[in-house]
Amino acid sequence: MAVAIGIFAVGLALIASERVDRTKVALLGGGLVLLTRTLEQEQAVESIDFNTIGLLAGMMLMVRITEGTGVYTWLAIRAGQLSRGKPLAVVLSLSVTTAVLSAFLDNVTTILLVVPITFLLADALDVDPVPLILIEIMMSNVGGTATLIGDPPNILIAGHTGLSFGAFIVNLAPIAIVVGVVVGFGLYRTFRGRLVVEPEARERLMGLDARKAIEEPEEARRTVPVLLVTILLFFFHKALRLEPATVALLGATVMLLVSHQSLDDALAGIEWATLFFLMGLFVMVGALEETGALKEVADGIASLTGGDRTAELYGVLWTSAVGSALVDNIPFTAAMIPVVDSLGGGGGDDAYWWVLAMGACFGGNATIVAAAANVAASGMAAKAGTPIGFMTFLRYGIPVTVASLVLSTGYVLVRYA
Repeated sequence: MAVAIGIFAVGLALIASERVDRTKVALLGGGLVLLTRTLEQEQAVESIDFNTIGLLAGMMLMVRITEGTGVYTWLAIRAGQLSRGKPLAVVLSLSVTTAVLSAFLDNVTTILLVVPITFLLADALDVDPVPLILIEIMMSNVGGTATLIGDPPNILIAGHTGLSFGAFIVNLAPIAIVVGVVVGFGLYRTFRGRLVVEPEARERLMGLDARKAIEEPEEARRTVPVLLVTILLFFFHKALRLEPATVALLGATVMLLVSHQSLDDALAGIEWATLFFLMGLFVMVGALEETGALKEVADGIASLTGGDRTAELYGVLWTSAVGSALVDNIPFTAAMIPVVDSLGGGGGDDAYWWVLAMGACFGGNATIVAAAANVAASGMAAKAGTPIGFMTFLRYGIPVTVASLVLSTGYVLVRYA
């Protein structure tokens, strides 16, 4: 256990220092886990969440293929013109769109669709794209909290408990809406000095003809319908019994078949560094899970709360948030599920599952490694030449997470405690 904790702690410190590329750190950490025999190779492979990897790869391929048609430029121009280039309107439209899509698709897919449009919109308005990307990341994690399919922790909880789609909305959507309003307004107030649109930029945007942005109309007619059908399938993937990765890779395959873009050019659009970073991270976290380190943290709640129900609810909420911030919310939620079962969730008290979902999902906003959506967005930002560092994300992620948890604490007190 000590070796697994040591490797992860050093790796996280190196990532936070930003002196070594995070992908190199993650791969080195995963390699050390294998060299020290903390995990066997088969266990390491099993610890990688290939559903997330497949989802990312498939969506990256589709975004790459459709990007060349100019459809995202068209969307960015139309979004800017509809908001008339006003920063508040831009932030409001991006925030609401991201949150709603994240609730009914999933936050990783949403980020991969919204971020390319955001870069183009920021370029058209001549503003820094980083604040807009940060707002979208935070709102994607908040929006994903609201439904069963919005965030992977909720999917894990639903799979274990059998709680319905409607139950998730009834119990989690109200706090997600409140947190979304508070976080969205707070982030706008924080960033508004960096989102000033000059009159010349606004006039230039309003004078653009969005239709001219479609550079390859024939390619757009072949590929955009595939993207739209794929997005539609995401809404019904549970009913169709298809994993999100299956939907994304199926859509990417069909798009490759109908597109005239070469396979090599399409594959070049995959953020390989992001995928390998996640693989290394999953292996390091898998070592923590396999050696019992995560279970030790989770079991600590039971011993500290002394059997008091209200204390247990708050303990699950805050511990799952802190744990998810450090080790990615997917494996930490998996480690917490048997603990919540033993505390009271297994006895039919569903409040325990709702606080676990809140803590894991809202905790995903704390650090850049806390959720797959964060990693995906930061990878895209780095490729675009505007990297978002670990400490930069932390500066805004911690206040957002604390505010979300304070509001959640009040919600739990009023509704469940």
